[in-house]
Amino acid sequence: MPAKISAALRQRAARIKLFLCDVDGVLTDGSIFIGGEREFKRFNIRDGLGLVLARRAGLKVGWVSARPSLATKLRADELKIDFLVQQGDNISKTAAIENLLAQEKLSWNDVCFVGDDIIDLGPLTRAGLAIAVGDAVAEAKAAAHLVTKNAGGRGAVREAIELILRAQKQWEPFAKKYSE
Repeated sequence: MPAKISAALRQRAARIKLFLCDVDGVLTDGSIFIGGEREFKRFNIRDGLGLVLARRAGLKVGWVSARPSLATKLRADELKIDFLVQQGDNISKTAAIENLLAQEKLSWNDVCFVGDDIIDLGPLTRAGLAIAVGDAVAEAKAAAHLVTKNAGGRGAVREAIELILRAQKQWEPFAKKYSE
């Protein structure tokens, strides 16, 4: 997490109700291992705990991917992710999120979106809190309110969630609970 964050960034983080992110390149390092009948992806365990803590703090959590993958679904099920959208090219990420916002009666200001590539520009330019992972493409970084120190698949999601939970005064109670 950045040592010093601006009051404006803290304010954006404090109002987040829905945490959304891309999968490949954000929750993973972008590598895909394909062989035989299975596809394998490597997910970061700290990102996973961050997502669990976000849900425990009352945030809704979702993943929006343009690439359908059984490995992604398995990890989402394991973490009890609230929303998993794997739309392929049937609908843009922006339209998929707008459908979700209508369903949940939320607005873009309530959303944190974490992305890494040009396919994420629509959500990044609309989200109340837009975050690009440390190794994102230049366009994603330019569209973001914050660029993480960590790369995708290397704790960037945890960094983003910790920022939000600290701004919402939810982090310290978790730290205290797990210190007992």
